[in-house]
Amino acid sequence: MPSILIADRDQNERIGIGWLVNSYAIPYDKVHSARTMEDVFEMMEAHTPEVICIELDMIGRGQWDRLKLLVDQYRPTVVVTTSEATFERAMQGIGLYARDLWLKPQTPEYIRRILTRCCQERLDRKRMSEEKGTGSDNARDVSYLDLFFPGLAQAKSYSLMLAQLEDPKRHPELLRFFEEYPFRDKPDLLPLGEAIVGVFPMDAVLSPSTLHQMGKRLLMDWEANNDAPLFLVMYDASNHEQSLNETYAEASQSLQVRFFKGYRQVTVVDNRVNWTMIDPFLTPAEQRTWVEMLDEGNREELKQWLYTHFFYKEEPFPEPGLLRIRLTSILAQIRRYMISRGLDSAPLEEEYHRVFETILYSPILYRIVVELLLFINQLLDAAHHSVDESRADVVEQAIRYIEGRYTDPALRLEEVARYIDRSPSYFSTLLAQKQGSSFRQILTSLRVKEARRLLLETSLSVQEVAERCGFINANYFSKIFKEKTGTTPRLLRNQKKR
Repeated sequence: MPSILIADRDQNERIGIGWLVNSYAIPYDKVHSARTMEDVFEMMEAHTPEVICIELDMIGRGQWDRLKLLVDQYRPTVVVTTSEATFERAMQGIGLYARDLWLKPQTPEYIRRILTRCCQERLDRKRMSEEKGTGSDNARDVSYLDLFFPGLAQAKSYSLMLAQLEDPKRHPELLRFFEEYPFRDKPDLLPLGEAIVGVFPMDAVLSPSTLHQMGKRLLMDWEANNDAPLFLVMYDASNHEQSLNETYAEASQSLQVRFFKGYRQVTVVDNRVNWTMIDPFLTPAEQRTWVEMLDEGNREELKQWLYTHFFYKEEPFPEPGLLRIRLTSILAQIRRYMISRGLDSAPLEEEYHRVFETILYSPILYRIVVELLLFINQLLDAAHHSVDESRADVVEQAIRYIEGRYTDPALRLEEVARYIDRSPSYFSTLLAQKQGSSFRQILTSLRVKEARRLLLETSLSVQEVAERCGFINANYFSKIFKEKTGTTPRLLRNQKKR
């Protein structure tokens, strides 16, 4: 049976992990503990533990070289812990070939699961080594080093899964989902800052159709109980052999395809993405066109111009960075219009900077175009409203603003309050006094009303209706719709067909 070394400056941490090992009968032959790095070095050389759970914060600056030497010599499975969620700590873990990194405090269930897995992997590795007569070098697990450094993992056909949530802070939830998911071929999971990478076993034969079906099933099972939008890239390596580093470099590029496709999508790729190169700057003729459209206040023409130039349905797609530059070039023409009409003051000035940030950082092209159109409409409204109209009741201004943006799932009370230049609390009180409803009630009513119209007048799916009306999750949409109308979206549509 393997042995484990628990190294931590905190005695309670050492005792707690040791208690978990013994209480859950994780089959480690011996449990060693170390309070200092000198104890660690002594234990590694005297007992050669197969698994080491070590606190990064206890390693002194002059002790790294000796520790790395011992890790290279004895090749234990290393799990690192830290109380600092920094890039430096992550790189230190990679330098030790870490199997996992725990950010304190970590849950006992997670610790138990990882230590159990480490133990089982050591036992499997030993059995395979005995059966095939190979050394431990050939049985080394896939690690972060294999992803980022060329030549460490042998050239093979690596099938990968890259998963990315719109909110990276929720990646721990996604990681737990994958760890508990009943994969036919369980991938090695390597969490990164921007995505979670899954490396499938090299002997797993995964065709493009298999990868696509797996991705669709994963997406459906995730969305059944979670409202966080997910984007999946499944990399098909069946046609070529290369290092894991090369495979990851090609697959990770495909994450940018979400810029065009949005979340809740599965993309199967088998090579590097071939972006189309475009001129990112407006030509003099295009600049004149924009000046004329803005001066004339031609909203429909402005909308059609943006839709024609920025909605891409088929590959190859333009390089996303070049499109962002082109959008900022358009924003420069809008800036000229603002200055010429005296509109470069708060709150429009603040809105201009917000749109600029959206162009630079929003992950979805469609959202950028919609935000840009909404801002243009605000400017045209401001340019044509009289002084008396600009002093209209702020609640009415707010209602018009909500009616124009209720399909945006990110619309918040704070945003509307900022638009009418009032504090959120004061605006909320005004709504209650003059409308007899809260912001959330007004917003939900508008969304449900539009959803009812779309269900009765179009053939859009329930998911598509939910998204068009500002609901990010179809299950949540169905729940709210039934609360407000007394029936479900599907039942309403069925009644229409009778």
